[in-house]
Amino acid sequence: MFTSTLSVYDRLVLKRPGLSLFLMLVFICAFATQLGKIKLDASADSLLLQGDPSLEFYREVSREYSSEDFLLITWQPQVGLLAPESLQPMGRMADELRLLPGVSSVVTVLDVPLLSSPPVTLGDITSGDSLPTLADPNTDRTLALRELTSSPIYAELLASRDAQVTAVQINLERNEQYNALLYQREDLRKQRDAQGLSSEEAKTLAEVEAAYKAGTALALEQQGALVDSVRKIATNYAQYADLFVGGLPMITADMVSFVRSDLNLFGGAILGIMVLVLAIIFRRVRWVVIPLTTCIGTIVVMLGILGALDWRMTVISSNFVAVLLIISLALAIHLIVRYRELHAQSPDGDLHERVLVTVKSMAIPCVFTGVTTIVAFMSLVVSGIQPVIDFGWMMTVGIVVALLLAFIIVPCMMLVWPVGRPFKHLGEHQPLTVHFARATDHHGGLILLVSSVLLLITIYGISRLEVENRFIDYFHESTEIYRGMELLDAKLGGTIPLDIVIAAPDFDAPLPGLALPDSGTVPLPVAEDDPFAEDDDFADDSFADDGLSDEWGDEGFGEGFSSGSQDSFKPSYWFSLEGMRELDAAHSYIDSLPETGKVLSLSTIFTVVKDLMGEDIGGVELALVEKSLPDSIKSMMVDPYFSKTREEARITVRVKETSKELRRDEFLKKTRAYLVDDLGFAPERVQFTGMLVLYNNVLQSLFRSQILTLGVVFLAILVMFVVLFRSFWLALIALAPNLLAAGLVLGVMGLVGIPLDIMTITIAAIVLGIGVDNCIHYVHRYLKEFPLDRDYKATMYRCHRSIGRALYYTTVTVVIGFSMLTLSNFNPSIYFGLLTVLAMAAAVIGALMLLPQLIIAFKPLGPEGGAEKE
Repeated sequence: MFTSTLSVYDRLVLKRPGLSLFLMLVFICAFATQLGKIKLDASADSLLLQGDPSLEFYREVSREYSSEDFLLITWQPQVGLLAPESLQPMGRMADELRLLPGVSSVVTVLDVPLLSSPPVTLGDITSGDSLPTLADPNTDRTLALRELTSSPIYAELLASRDAQVTAVQINLERNEQYNALLYQREDLRKQRDAQGLSSEEAKTLAEVEAAYKAGTALALEQQGALVDSVRKIATNYAQYADLFVGGLPMITADMVSFVRSDLNLFGGAILGIMVLVLAIIFRRVRWVVIPLTTCIGTIVVMLGILGALDWRMTVISSNFVAVLLIISLALAIHLIVRYRELHAQSPDGDLHERVLVTVKSMAIPCVFTGVTTIVAFMSLVVSGIQPVIDFGWMMTVGIVVALLLAFIIVPCMMLVWPVGRPFKHLGEHQPLTVHFARATDHHGGLILLVSSVLLLITIYGISRLEVENRFIDYFHESTEIYRGMELLDAKLGGTIPLDIVIAAPDFDAPLPGLALPDSGTVPLPVAEDDPFAEDDDFADDSFADDGLSDEWGDEGFGEGFSSGSQDSFKPSYWFSLEGMRELDAAHSYIDSLPETGKVLSLSTIFTVVKDLMGEDIGGVELALVEKSLPDSIKSMMVDPYFSKTREEARITVRVKETSKELRRDEFLKKTRAYLVDDLGFAPERVQFTGMLVLYNNVLQSLFRSQILTLGVVFLAILVMFVVLFRSFWLALIALAPNLLAAGLVLGVMGLVGIPLDIMTITIAAIVLGIGVDNCIHYVHRYLKEFPLDRDYKATMYRCHRSIGRALYYTTVTVVIGFSMLTLSNFNPSIYFGLLTVLAMAAAVIGALMLLPQLIIAFKPLGPEGGAEKE
């Protein structure tokens, strides 16, 4: 089979090198035309765990409460916070922001009504007179500052408690068309999974998915443009205050920007460094141009495939370009080193025959390394997180492309390039890899001892691994995004949203005093001095979905605000005394946690009403608040925190992303346990949702899936080793350095505090792919050399002089090139660079020192040397 395949390959490719290269050029250029279609997707949807019940509930909550995204600009003036020199330019900036497309409203301290500056009563509010604001020249600024820094609504939302910083909140318009496509897609998918779809419905689903995908790209582009516009406007006012832009849309836009910048800047820098290193190593132009051409061709073809298929890269899967570069370079170097060996042995031999023998000797190990590397990356496909799945599939397709191009471009360029003189290592210029062989020969026991110690350290380091994800850790401390998020968390209530949805108890009994068992509900009694009884407008503090609305007074406060209506009415549980007490207790506990920032709920409204009335409120007043508030007020004060149809209350929380104590999974479990065990909520009544929950689910799923899958992957690789090496014990020995290398990288992560998250979880698969390649090439060559004299140590020296050089050259080139990533401002790129360097070093040291020492120590080869017969 192999001989016949090689014969066809020789006839079609090697005997027509010029035509083969021309066709390759056309092939590469065709895919190059698709490069302009490449898209980078950093939408929240692309980073979530598909099929997660929490994701479905999150979308239900978003639909129920019509949640809006928002941006924040922190305003820290050099003068007093409410000084005219601060408020006037801030007001002008807010006016400019309101004109931006995609902005639904902008809220500042200038826009909100003041209820304690001086104090007003409910009667004052319902009288119809306008409430004071900071825009009024007669407003007492001292009282206003005290209210803004102590109000249960405004403090840590619009103003810091130390009166140093205020926030300008930019509420973004909901993309109803985009959301409609999302909901339609999810409904059809649920129907498909539950009962199947008709052909017409399946066609509709395909159309909706395509429209949603196109809408995602457009939405991200518009959001990125909006963030840029907001930043430009903020920059124009930097002379008046220190300003930072924050919010999840900004984090998304900046992640895309950093990844794109790193791809463009460091991609070129890495290639440049690789050219320099290859020139130093090989000292021949041809051995620089050939591998570089192969690498660039592979990357162009793979990126062209992504563009043609609209297969989008994410902040995670974008790493595939760098990893594919390593694999493509390794293939080219292995072919080149083998060719140079043959050329040195027979300088006057036939060129075609030399190239054919090169291909023949390297085909089996290279194909097996490709297949085993694919198996390693396929471990990512079961993760359930689309970017990680994409990374696995991209690497799978990319490795196939790399193999095809390497075995066409490299041999054909060898055939058409002038032969030149062979390069020989003279006795006084032994390759560096011989020193590894000598160390193994003379210090084999020490190598095993050090490996054992490293194994223990690795186990300890892995035990310290944390599954965590703090977005702020993705950015360098000197960057604007880091400093802005730090200020938001410290002064203005946190960054990452969390929703706690509490359902009312499941009971049918009417609320006491508000209904009769034999006559149903009855009209609510109205007190003589009840301020709600008048048919006047009502105004109060207002905010919407973890933020504020700027509609204060824009539409009036509604009409028909009468609690004396004779309409039958049954109040919600959450507007009863018992419901209020439950909600107050939950709100108070969550607000007391060090990880949480601003907390808002119906409890906040109840507190404001109590302050206005100057006394506790009873069940009747609570029912009146629910019944009598006009729709315009309900939409701002009640609807974001209460669902009548679902009979549930919603507590919105902003979690402090910069908190060093934040451990998402532990925090969520602790909070839920308190609500259930200490406050007595039935477990089924309490549900957590929001981006904090979804990202935590992603991390926990990634950890579980990778730990379970890695065991299966190692077993699969062991089986493939047995097939290739025809020896179970030799397969076990070859697997040992891979286990140690993969564990060592994970152990170092645990020791230095690099968490396993969506950006670093793929490193285990990368280490496996690199380590397996090295061991296959070394053992395959060892099996070829051993029958010559059946001397284990002599065979080791020959292997180190031949295949060892290929492993060493690849490692040195990649290590120096990828060290450039340490200059990035995006910490995941730095981690990726450092961990890749560590992985390459661990893999090559394992292959050149531990692996041969294990072979020498256990002598697993049979009477025929274990080599396959040709």
